[in-house]
Amino acid sequence: MEKQLHGSDVIIDSLRKHGVDLVFGIPGAKIDRLFEGLDGKGSTDAPKLIVTRHEQNAVFMAQAYARLTGKTGVAISTSGPGVGNLTTGIMTANAEGDPVLAIGGQVQRKDLHRLTHQSTPSAEIMATITQYSAEIQDPDNISEMMANAFEASQGSPKGAAFVSLPQDVDDAVVNEKPLPIYEAPKMGPVDADNLAKLVDLVKNSKMPVILVGQRGGNEEVTAALRQLLRDYSFPVVETFQAAGVVSRDLEEQSYFGRVGLFRNQVGDQLLQQSDLVIAVGYDAIEYEPRNWNKEGQLRIVNLDTQPAQIDNHYTPIMQMVGDIATSLKQFDQLLKGYNYPKAAKKQLATYKQQLDKDKQIKAPQSHGVSHPLAVVQAIQENVTDDMIVSLDVGSHYIWMARHFRCYQPRHLLISNGMQTLGVGLPWAMVAAMLHPEHKAVAVCGDGGFLFSGVELATAVQHHLNLVTIVWDDGGHYDMVKFQEEMKYPEAAGVTFGKCDVVKFAESFGATGLRVEKPADLKKTLHKAFNIDGPVVVDVPVDYSNNKDLAAHLIDSQLG
Repeated sequence: MEKQLHGSDVIIDSLRKHGVDLVFGIPGAKIDRLFEGLDGKGSTDAPKLIVTRHEQNAVFMAQAYARLTGKTGVAISTSGPGVGNLTTGIMTANAEGDPVLAIGGQVQRKDLHRLTHQSTPSAEIMATITQYSAEIQDPDNISEMMANAFEASQGSPKGAAFVSLPQDVDDAVVNEKPLPIYEAPKMGPVDADNLAKLVDLVKNSKMPVILVGQRGGNEEVTAALRQLLRDYSFPVVETFQAAGVVSRDLEEQSYFGRVGLFRNQVGDQLLQQSDLVIAVGYDAIEYEPRNWNKEGQLRIVNLDTQPAQIDNHYTPIMQMVGDIATSLKQFDQLLKGYNYPKAAKKQLATYKQQLDKDKQIKAPQSHGVSHPLAVVQAIQENVTDDMIVSLDVGSHYIWMARHFRCYQPRHLLISNGMQTLGVGLPWAMVAAMLHPEHKAVAVCGDGGFLFSGVELATAVQHHLNLVTIVWDDGGHYDMVKFQEEMKYPEAAGVTFGKCDVVKFAESFGATGLRVEKPADLKKTLHKAFNIDGPVVVDVPVDYSNNKDLAAHLIDSQLG
């Protein structure tokens, strides 16, 4: 006799068939049968459940799972406020191209339009910030709705999906058999004629440059791009989320910096000088074209999985839509015999010297606490190429994005679409779950750390191999503070007060360390990286040079 299936069983069946092995969330009465199944009470082959301390962090973790594995990350919450707490993470994942599926509990169908405890129009709330948002009304439709939600999350663009699961659907007996595993759609290469045209454009250009964006940062595209660079020595500019596409062995030849905030980097200068920019997987949300193509005169070719959003500063002369990795491989073959123009190499050498100077610059003396550059350099000395570093958002993230070198894709995790505060610790926790053989590193400001610091309890519970480095400026939202100070006589609303980060960490059972003076910085970080389990390092920092980050803009104004 076949086992009787309930709605929750079909949900778990779908998760399993789509390769999901970790899910994150917090239970509640409206979705408790699903959590019973996930916790091993009703299924022996369900994904592992990670119970978090806040639903927002559950989605952040699902987002990191998606970015690091390529699979759809899953977060689950109960109804009402549980669903409401998912929205920031869902918005972030959708904006930054990370495939995430959120499943939210809901009141019984008969109560959907009553003033009932926790009754909320969840699917409508999520509709504007997802690729797909639907509420299951018939238990026999669960499998197909889950399949469509997964497909939407993995579509083009990749992003977030949401399924609302009413309590009586979760509990209901299902008569339809769950869908079998099906073949996922595959995208082919771009049009062959366009590839031939691109070859002609490159061969007739004086300084072609490749700009790689967030959709160009996965392993397949990176492998194809690296082979292209070995064959033809193109200069590459990375966006923040494409950090690491240029490998260590190609750094001297092809790495020309990152762009992502103020229009004053080597990469900005190179793009401005180029007569052909090949944008690979570029998404305008990371760094708007008005920043790097302010004059609107650059010739741009858009190679992506989707058409570009056209604006006054981004009007490609050619759009090439298809699988990026396959297209790069074919482009490589068609370019056979091409040599990068010798005349451009002199200018490239000048840019390279400037980048090397930035890399070798010594941190200035600070006022009894560590200078940001010193902290970046100390982190760099302790991080291997295999370690994953996740950044929270704040002044520290600008310093790290500019000066920290990374040589593997998706090993420097940055929120540069929504710039969402609080992602650093949850993202690093998932890196530690997926790769326990390496230290995972979270780099946070004190403000961002407090947004999600409660998850230290989760990190301790799972004994994660994790180092969290907190840049502590004494209780300010400094990324806002220094930019306000550039515009107004003084900053407002940027002080939240001091926190003893070491005592905070220790209260959860993590190891807490503090850099008591700048001379101890390297020694303290070295110690942290050699301690088992979750470690939090409080690093007092001197942000007095922050305004230099926005100085020397190419056009003397913020982008």
